[in-house]
Amino acid sequence: MSEQIQEGTVVEASEGTGPPVDALVVAENVHKSFGRLEVLKGIDLHVRRGEVMCIVGPSGSGKSTFLRCINHLEKLTAGRLWVNGDLMGYRQKRGRLYELRDNEIAAQRSDIGMVFQRFNLFPHLSALGNVTEAPVQVKRVPRAEATARAVELLERVGLPDKADAYPDQLSGGQQQRVAIARALAMEPSLMLFDEPTSALDPELVGEVLDVMRDLAEGGMTMVVVTHEMGFAREVGDSLVFMDDGMVVESGTPAEVLSAPRHERTQAFLSKVL
Repeated sequence: MSEQIQEGTVVEASEGTGPPVDALVVAENVHKSFGRLEVLKGIDLHVRRGEVMCIVGPSGSGKSTFLRCINHLEKLTAGRLWVNGDLMGYRQKRGRLYELRDNEIAAQRSDIGMVFQRFNLFPHLSALGNVTEAPVQVKRVPRAEATARAVELLERVGLPDKADAYPDQLSGGQQQRVAIARALAMEPSLMLFDEPTSALDPELVGEVLDVMRDLAEGGMTMVVVTHEMGFAREVGDSLVFMDDGMVVESGTPAEVLSAPRHERTQAFLSKVL
């Protein structure tokens, strides 16, 4: 296990191997504990640029926690995580980790879009306002420019006629598509999806997955925690099965879904396929 990351300004750290040059996301021996509960127990993964990685596994396996660690919504207990060549949350120099300031972490996060299980839209803003807000407030994009971009994005997710609608006037699927447009408005290099269809009625799932397919076809790098095995098989470039805070098995979706090697993977897939 790598040196633990402590709260504070500076901690000792091993140099680590560093990120492979072809990877957008690199996780190296990632651990995360909440008190005595160890949720992640040493995750090693890398996601290539343009890759769609799908992560599956039972509830409580650490999938969502790992996703939140990628953009430093959760601080690591140990290990390292790089996105786009940047060590998330820290600066490493001469064997020490220097904790970044809040504004520096916010700048790192601005390059990462995240879509949650719940839509988390601002209820007092229209669909257009939700998509426009972050570029204007965070990136200081002129409002007219941000609005024009928001209109394009709402059209891209199939909601050009819902610009003036408020979240409570939209279906769950429509709200999730607005949430995707909102994340895309920041022009991220990476999109994280945390079971984006789990809160939707079954008939609304397809419209969200269609938008995600379009993003994948456009070359967006994506890490998707999902229970939609059909989507993983069709769209994913790689599939990771997690259980009990560890990566049990990984490979192409065809390899893992059609011929799982590990007994735990076989047992899980026998219940969901």
